[in-house]
Amino acid sequence: MQENEAPGRVLMSGATGLVGSQLVSALLEGGWVIRSLSRSSGPGRPGVERVQWNGVDPGADALEEVGAVVHLAGEPIFGGLPTKARLDRVYDSRVDSTNALVDRIEAMSAEARPRVFVCASAVGYYGDRGEEALVESSAPGEGTLARVCRDWEASAARAESLGVRVVSVRIGVVLSKEGGALSLMQLPFRLGVGGRLGSGRQFFPWIHIDDLVGILCWCLESDVSGAVNAVAPAASRNLDLTRALGEVLGRPTILPVPGVALKLVLGELASELLGSRQVVPQKLIDARYDFLHPTLRTALAAELR
Repeated sequence: MQENEAPGRVLMSGATGLVGSQLVSALLEGGWVIRSLSRSSGPGRPGVERVQWNGVDPGADALEEVGAVVHLAGEPIFGGLPTKARLDRVYDSRVDSTNALVDRIEAMSAEARPRVFVCASAVGYYGDRGEEALVESSAPGEGTLARVCRDWEASAARAESLGVRVVSVRIGVVLSKEGGALSLMQLPFRLGVGGRLGSGRQFFPWIHIDDLVGILCWCLESDVSGAVNAVAPAASRNLDLTRALGEVLGRPTILPVPGVALKLVLGELASELLGSRQVVPQKLIDARYDFLHPTLRTALAAELR
């Protein structure tokens, strides 16, 4: 978007989720008109247009007079037992819906197409990479989530040939008191039974929700394209998180969770918690992006005190 240009209308999926609901507030404040894809037929949020969809195909009307698309919807990664059926839903809910959105964009005239397509992805793209520093140009890794993210981003990238600026936002673990990973992680710590996962040496890429919302807005309104690592600039390990949570909550952190226990419960998804990803937000650093919460302690203190 050019300087002083009116924002216009943005089509959003996942607008009622943890991140989406806060992004809607920020975009409304910034002058955007929001059109939300929703499975529900009930009344929506005041000031937000609502279009029903089936979770895959938005229909042609949803994209009329839309200047931007933000696609955040998808089956939760840790929303249940890792059965084959649920892992298939994790994949299909992301890749199929992204392909359907791009198909609808392709069917439009070149003049009517949105200018930008911001699509969620995840740092799971990199797989388990040990001590390697991972920037946006690093190769994809191996594993279930790496495959999902690779195909997800490839689906979004199809819109580039249609003259649309595409951004795939590789999101770290989102820290928010409103829900998500932090609400699950803090409970055992408050009960005094929190501890590191496995060795605790694995890198743990995270982002405070306020920074993530700001990054998504920046992706919409700047000229960035391609992958963007949406993680905090300070590299942290699982042991750093454990200690910071204990300090902020004033609770002990002496009971580690054995890796074998996580593997028994989570199966192949255990590698997403035990694997190491030292993800560097290089594009944000180069752009001198101003993080509100660059360290674990400030981020956790903001949410848990």
